[in-house]
Formats: sequence, structure tokens, C-alpha cells
Amino acid sequence: MLPKTADVVIIGGGVNGLSTAYHLAKRGCTDVVVLEKEEGLATQTTGLSVGGIRQQFSTAVNIRMARHSVQVFEHFQEITGADPGFHQVGYLFLLTTPEDVALFHRSVALQRELGVNTEWLTPEELTARWPHLAVDDVLAATFNARDGYADPYAVANGFAAAARRLGVRIFLQTEATDIIVEGGAVRGVVTGQGKISTPAVVNTAGPWARAVGQMVGVDLPVYPYRRQVFVTAPFPKLPRTTPMTIDFAYNWYFRPEGEGLLTGMSDLAEPSSFNMTVDWNFMVKVIEHGIRRVPLFEEAEVVRGWAGLYEVTPDDQPVIGAIPGVEGFYCAVGFSGHGFMLSPATGLTLAECILDGGPQTFDIAEFALERFAGQVGVGEEHVI
Repeated sequence: MLPKTADVVIIGGGVNGLSTAYHLAKRGCTDVVVLEKEEGLATQTTGLSVGGIRQQFSTAVNIRMARHSVQVFEHFQEITGADPGFHQVGYLFLLTTPEDVALFHRSVALQRELGVNTEWLTPEELTARWPHLAVDDVLAATFNARDGYADPYAVANGFAAAARRLGVRIFLQTEATDIIVEGGAVRGVVTGQGKISTPAVVNTAGPWARAVGQMVGVDLPVYPYRRQVFVTAPFPKLPRTTPMTIDFAYNWYFRPEGEGLLTGMSDLAEPSSFNMTVDWNFMVKVIEHGIRRVPLFEEAEVVRGWAGLYEVTPDDQPVIGAIPGVEGFYCAVGFSGHGFMLSPATGLTLAECILDGGPQTFDIAEFALERFAGQVGVGEEHVI
């Protein structure tokens, strides 16, 4: 039964909402309620993501948060009791333009300065290590062996199980329909199953974050964009240790998935929408580029596909923390494809914002909502 009161109500049962619930409870704030409108946890953006985990970013805060998150993923089973399925096969970025080479030179220097030991590779070194790649147009590449991919569903449910053990209550098929604000402060959440009085609401609603913001009169510039993924039948010709490979200029990627391969490509011309149908004509474009970059792809058979949603902001950076003008309203939204990989650091940061009055571990000033009141800056540049 839905409680009448809670210290914190979290809207959204994806990985960032569940990480936040766990980190709050770990700190002793156990009167936490998570509301999820779907029948299961992590069934939308989290569960439909490709599970990439990397430290190769262009901004210091993302590098720091990613480094922390990788350390958590490496010890996730010890921390939560759940196996995250973390495969540290590495992330390999292929660079084909002089502009991208210059960008990644700057980024790798910053990563190394912050303790992330990314390698810089020549085309010859690429061919020696991964001979399946066609590198005739590749100018350089970067590789970090501690990056990789995990099971987003397992991670989210691992956080959920650990949070429940500490006293957090999670309600499925319970949609937040309104947030009560009185005197400029949060007072409660309205659902189809009743009202919960609370002084703190956390918006981790992913692509639906803007609608939640509107409940308190805040316009969050977070927009949904379809991203499609395709999986092949078992394909033993490429080893399971093949890294997550990004053809950066083309927004194309692939990695092992079970005994097969997983591949996708961002369609930057597609407008914002909540469309989650699979476009099999687009699949042809993805595979055609795959064959160009990895000729062996011609022998692979695509057996299934799915579509999920990125939650994108104008600068490809999230909005994290307390929202000015509405006391007790917090957000972690708009990750632009990086929400899963940063979720351990995000949950920690939100817990600090709620319990300590502000972030303690990471400087998240550039994630403030107020930045959109002026001219939007460059933001994160390593976006797929």
C-alpha cells in the first residue's frame, strides 16, 4: 500500500533513480519511495540502452564521475550482491577527421591529467591489435582497457535490491500525475493510487523528465530521440574480447553481445519524438557502414533489433541537483546517452545534494539548469 508520507519520493525507476535511492538509504535516509509507471524496473531507457561504460569524455566533471563509476562497477557485486555483467573489453574510438584528432588529443591529455590512462594509437597499431578493422581512412584512435559494457537491467535491479534491503519502498505501475507545491516548496506527490506528502521529490524520469518538470512549473530542456540497436546471430569469427568500437565521425558502434554482435548508429537527422518502433530500412544503413568498417560483418545475420530513447539537452550535458525556485525539487535528467555509465556517481551526487545541501564529491556547477538562461556552451563533445 502506498504510504501517506515519505522523506523523499523519486519519480522514475530507471538506473539513476534506483542508484539515488540506494545512496540515500546507505546514508541512513531510508524513508524513500520510488515510483515507476511501468510494470517493471528499468524497462525503458535503462533497459533498452547498450550498456556502455567509458571514461573517455571531454569534460573534467564527466571524466571524474566516470572514473568513480568504473570503480563501482568493478566492485558492484561486493557492494550490492548483484553481478553487473561488466565486461572490461575496452572502448576504442576510431578518428577519421583532423578536427576529431585535435579534439581527442585535448581530451586524452585531460583524461591522463585526471588519472585515466587512455592510449593513443596509430593506424598501424590498430591493425596489429584488431586486424578485423578496415583502417584505410583512420588517422588515429584512442583506447582504454578499463572501459567496456555491462547489463543495465542487472545493474538497475542490483541497486533496487540493495535499496530495498535498507528499507526503500518501490512501487510499480504507479505513475506520478502531479507534484504539490505550496509557498515555493514541494509538499507532496499525487499518483493514481493516492497522495504522498513529502518535502523532497527527485526527477529521474528520463525522456519524460520535461513533463515532470512542468508539474512544478519548471521547463527542463530535455528532449527524447530514438536510437536503434541491432543484434546478430552467433558470430564466432570475432572474439568476445573485441572492444566496444566507435566510428566517431559516423556515430556508428559495435561490440560483442552474447555469442553474436550488437551494432547501432545515431541518426542525427531524425527529429525528437517518443517513437520506439524499429525501422528495418535504417538497419540496412547500419549494416552497410558496418561492412565498410568491419568487412566480416557481411557474413553476419541480423536476428533482432530494438529502439530506445536518448534524453538529450542542447549541450549534451545533464541537469543534476537542486532546481532553483522550487525548494525540495531535484533532478538528474538529460544525460544524452551517458546516464547508465555515470549512474553510480549520479546517485551519490544526488544523495549529497539532498542530505548535505549540495554536492560534496564532484563539482557539478556546469550541470545547473540556470546555464540554459544564457547562451549554451559547448558541453560534452564525446557524444555518440
